[in-house]
Amino acid sequence: MTAFDLSSLRHAVAAGEALPFRLVEDWHRATGTWIYESLGMSEISTFISCRPGEPIRPGSPGRPQRGRRVAVLPVEAGETPLPVGETGLLAVHRSDPALMLGYWNRPEEEAAVMRGDWFVGGDLAAFDADGWLWFHGRNDDVMNALGYRVSPLEVEKALADCPGIAEVVVAETQVREDVSVITAFVVRKPDAEITEDQVLAHCSGHLAAYKAPRRVLFVDRVERTANGKVARKATARRTAPFPA
Repeated sequence: MTAFDLSSLRHAVAAGEALPFRLVEDWHRATGTWIYESLGMSEISTFISCRPGEPIRPGSPGRPQRGRRVAVLPVEAGETPLPVGETGLLAVHRSDPALMLGYWNRPEEEAAVMRGDWFVGGDLAAFDADGWLWFHGRNDDVMNALGYRVSPLEVEKALADCPGIAEVVVAETQVREDVSVITAFVVRKPDAEITEDQVLAHCSGHLAAYKAPRRVLFVDRVERTANGKVARKATARRTAPFPA
């Protein structure tokens, strides 16, 4: 960063993936500015964001933009917004002028995402008492651990500060026809010699036992989509056989 003149830079904006706060802090130390996160969908673009001039809250993309009607609805069904603090599916009111008109020639898919007056995407989220949104990942990425729903983002956040880890992706992987386990795919930092036992020990101090990975696989890279998002399922397909 020192090779560039950033004296006129006022702030930066990021979207697409939740930023590790370590990266936000590194950016602030290097530039003296903050990265403001935002959240959107293909069907409505950006509709939640942090704002210059207000303190950021690490891990939150911000609050709904002015004029937006945004709610969190129950995962299974229902049109009544959930109370503060409860996790459900992020929804936008159909009156929003930026919302898509519909899916072209895909009436069944369109019907599946509309609940009364709400467009319901696949993002899991919750609002806090101050109206800030907390993103909990995609509903179709949620893992099943001993009958409990576990967000991979929660496990990844716990592992982000583990010494020796450069990147980590967590996914549910099938080890037998009727058995799946939580697996951490870890990219080591250069010259790091961190072991599976060390990663699991770190998890035991930061996660409930049922949320912790059952195994750790070390990989040379994390699979990503063309636009840079983590490709969780593609990464999980690199699974090695589960030890007996």
